[in-house]
Amino acid sequence: MIKIMLIAGARPNFMKIAPIARAFDSRADDIAYKIVHTGQHYDTNMSDVFFEELGIRKPDYHLGAGGGSHSQQTAKIMVEFEAVCEQDRPDLVMVVGDVNSTLACSVVAKKMHINVAHVEAGLRSFDLNMPEEINRMVTDAVSDLFFVTEEQGMANLKKEGKPEACIHFVGHVMIDNLFYQLSQLEKMNSADLKYNDYKSGHSEYGVVTLHRPSNVDDKTTLIRIFNTLDQISKRLPLIFPIHPRTQKNMEAFGITPPDTITLTPPLSYMAFLNLWKDAKLALTDSGGLQEETTALGIPCLTIRENTERPITITQGTNELVGASEKKIFDAFEKIMAGNWRTGQKPDLWDGRAAERITDILLAHS
Repeated sequence: MIKIMLIAGARPNFMKIAPIARAFDSRADDIAYKIVHTGQHYDTNMSDVFFEELGIRKPDYHLGAGGGSHSQQTAKIMVEFEAVCEQDRPDLVMVVGDVNSTLACSVVAKKMHINVAHVEAGLRSFDLNMPEEINRMVTDAVSDLFFVTEEQGMANLKKEGKPEACIHFVGHVMIDNLFYQLSQLEKMNSADLKYNDYKSGHSEYGVVTLHRPSNVDDKTTLIRIFNTLDQISKRLPLIFPIHPRTQKNMEAFGITPPDTITLTPPLSYMAFLNLWKDAKLALTDSGGLQEETTALGIPCLTIRENTERPITITQGTNELVGASEKKIFDAFEKIMAGNWRTGQKPDLWDGRAAERITDILLAHS
């Protein structure tokens, strides 16, 4: 019996650990696991219903880290997680993604001589201005097992000198979760989901998400992006679940979007999935949405200069457009004209990544 702690800090982390937890449940004779919620993102929507939607139990530990600067938040998580590990010493700590919780818990575990497995290992944007890039690099520097979503991640880890025997190309648990949630959505009455009336009231529409500091903290950049969205929305209505950081800066910068851009509060996973899965396009600076749109073949314009997920460009339906009005609008014109590439689903993005991870963990135990 192997004892594992699954770490999640931000909402996307829970989407990633959900299929792993379900796979572990299917091997309960071999794996005992506990879920640790660091509290990095505290969301009142994370109620019992949230975890029921994901098909997992509530967290066994909640560290209550809360907000603060990167250093403050990381330090809080490290102190609280160390106490959890001392109390209930696992054989393995499994971290996902690239948030502060990922870095903090992997470093604590390694210093306590507990093995670390990193899911989504090897992704690199090569942009050290991104806090997530530092988190990815540090986590991979101390991990013992590397579970990789795309072949470029394999190449990055080998170039960094990681042992090949510890690197495993397994597919993507985020896509496992996407397929699971789509199957759950089919069983639901979508009319009960927030903003389903928006969807039913528009034959075509686009979705927008923006939260990265490089886009939303600079007044000139954010105004330029909204000017571009304004022009797009004259031909294609846009719905924009707005991040609190983006909302705050919009108000500070005096940005008032037109009626053709519908702003909503942050949406639950299922409500947002119900919207974007049938959208004409997505405009985003999110890593996860780049991948999910590729999995479903939906055109995606990524408002960034780089991406740690290159397979979404080389094989998928994603394109980097930065914050350039011309690049965004030229790409939009191609999509509206029906000239966008159809893309293909990347290798092993088949909904079985968590099963592969579980098999490998048991083989290593």
